[in-house]
Amino acid sequence: MKDAPLTGHLDAMILAAVSRVPRHGYAIVEHLRERSRGAFDLPEGTVYPALYRLERGGFLKSRWIVHAGRRRRMYELTAKGGAMLETRRAWWESFSRGVSSILHA
Repeated sequence: MKDAPLTGHLDAMILAAVSRVPRHGYAIVEHLRERSRGAFDLPEGTVYPALYRLERGGFLKSRWIVHAGRRRRMYELTAKGGAMLETRRAWWESFSRGVSSILHA
C-alpha cells in the first residue's frame, strides 16, 4: 500500500490516532505504522503539515510537555475533530463495503 494515495484519508487516520489518547507527532507516526502493520510508514514531513492544518481548522488542539527530557507537542482531539472523525468513519465503512462488493463479485 506504499503507492496508495493518502489524499483525503490521512486526516481521518491522524484523528483516529489521537481519539483515545493524546500523542506527540512521532508517536502518531509510530501508531499509524504499527496499527497498519507497516503498510503506512509515513515520513514525518507528511504527518506534521497535516497536524498543523488540523489544528488550525480546530479539529485538534495541542500543548507542550516535557517527556524524557525533550519538549514535545501533544495533540488531542477536539469536539469538532471527534465529529469529523465519526463522519469520516461512516463514509469509509460505506465506501469500503461498496468497493469490496464489486471486487469480490
